Amino acid sequence: MEAKREIIFDRLVYSCVFEKQRGYEEFYPDHFLGFQLSGETHVFHDQGSTVIRENTVVLVKKNQLIRTIKYPSKSGEYKFLSITLDEETLQQYALENKIVVKNGYEGKQQLFFEPNDFLHSYFISLAPYINKTKEATPRLADLKIREAIELLLQSNPDFKYILFDFTQPYKINLEEFMNHNYMFNVPVESFAKLTGRSVSAFKRDFSKTFNCAPKQWLREKRLEEAYYLIKHKQQKPADFYLDLGFENLSHFYSSFKRKFGLTTSEMK
Repeated sequence: MEAKREIIFDRLVYSCVFEKQRGYEEFYPDHFLGFQLSGETHVFHDQGSTVIRENTVVLVKKNQLIRTIKYPSKSGEYKFLSITLDEETLQQYALENKIVVKNGYEGKQQLFFEPNDFLHSYFISLAPYINKTKEATPRLADLKIREAIELLLQSNPDFKYILFDFTQPYKINLEEFMNHNYMFNVPVESFAKLTGRSVSAFKRDFSKTFNCAPKQWLREKRLEEAYYLIKHKQQKPADFYLDLGFENLSHFYSSFKRKFGLTTSEMK
């Protein structure tokens, strides 16, 4: 059976898979709140990896690059709910409740925590909309998003520094960022946004920093890492080519031969 990814209402997505599934890179421009109903999700990000286990709530800050692997439970089910906390809704909520945040959140970028009774009950209350026994109207969707915000703030008041920080990303160190995130196969536009730049400014700064275009540098960087993994770690290309941002094996093999003048098998 194929995996399902279904939008319950415009900001709530229900994901269900029936076998181990490797997710592609995703760029999250908005905060999102998620709940692991069954199975577990292995999340890979620039700071390492995290496992989201069953009955765990996850709050992820906006502007993140994430790759996932989804593992069904012993019963064969994988179920995950995610709710987008979009900036427009958060700004309106902050205005109505006179919330002003001057300093951003200084903790870790990824936040994983066990749900309290209220948050757990909240996600369980969404079951009728997943099962199609109730219809999620736009007004109800808005109320459920606001309820999620209320419950998050109740569970940890410091979350206001995450949710209501509306400052634009500032320019960050381009060389450091790219060396930590080169393996994510996302458009240049996403890299630009994450580093606090317009696309034109990103390309200009990139050229000054690396003396080449972004796509050329990414290809070379990924191939050099592949060479290291094969030569010194004895890994097979089939085991890592996706993790390094290559779309398929044939593309990897041809690029590798073109750069190093030999095939991966000739290296041994």
